[in-house]
Amino acid sequence: MLRTRVLTAIALLALFLGLLFYAPALLWALFAAAIVALAGWEWSRLCGLGSGSRLAWLVVSAAALGVATLAFWKVPATQFVEGARAAFGIALVFWLFVAPVWMALRVRPAPWLAALAGWVVLLPLWAALVVLRDAGPWVLLGAAAIVWVADIAAYFVGRRFGQHRLAPSISPGKTWEGVAGAVVAVIAYGVLLGALAGADPGPLSMFTGTGAWLGLVALVVVTALSIEGDLFESWMKRLAGRKDSSSLLPGHGGVLDRIDALAPTLPFAALLVALG
Repeated sequence: MLRTRVLTAIALLALFLGLLFYAPALLWALFAAAIVALAGWEWSRLCGLGSGSRLAWLVVSAAALGVATLAFWKVPATQFVEGARAAFGIALVFWLFVAPVWMALRVRPAPWLAALAGWVVLLPLWAALVVLRDAGPWVLLGAAAIVWVADIAAYFVGRRFGQHRLAPSISPGKTWEGVAGAVVAVIAYGVLLGALAGADPGPLSMFTGTGAWLGLVALVVVTALSIEGDLFESWMKRLAGRKDSSSLLPGHGGVLDRIDALAPTLPFAALLVALG
């Protein structure tokens, strides 16, 4: 199992980095659409929809991704980003106010409501992958790295020091000590980014100068969103009675299992970039 997991991770990372740095913009947009489409197929299995409703949802989702990709190809970049801001804002409202309430109150959303939430979760993620990559491959990689740093730190700190469970009824392995470890590691990551920014910081300007504390606050928010995304997908899987979102990725479960923490964080990062 470990060997399969490692080989799958290496293959996925090679594909991701290769396309991230070398693919034309349209090919990257299509790649991002493929990721979101696969995640959408998995999401449809968690919603409790009937077979007909599920097929209709998948068709509408595919059409929306197609229209969005065509708009990215044909519409001027500034207009596309302006349109994407609305999607990022809707996603942020969902992650700040709706998803926490669902989990706190143990809400079992109706199938149609869960399906609607899938669009709010996944379509802004596609737009964020496109907007952040258009701002620069390193911008997208740096934003994704925040999630990876938080996840790794939370795992190891929680495993070593974890005593107080964060959400035992949703994800018993997560602890408040792990959350603290994630926050400290991400802040250290932000300090490192500020030190590496140099004379022309560009997107790293939020980690430099007198306003650096705002960048650190943004990092803490991203960390919280990444943990929430992980918990929310776990909650949806628990409601559906599934351990993994699918078995598409050998040793890793499904696509949703790999991008759950990115779903809330990348749209927030893209919103910051779009507003900057």
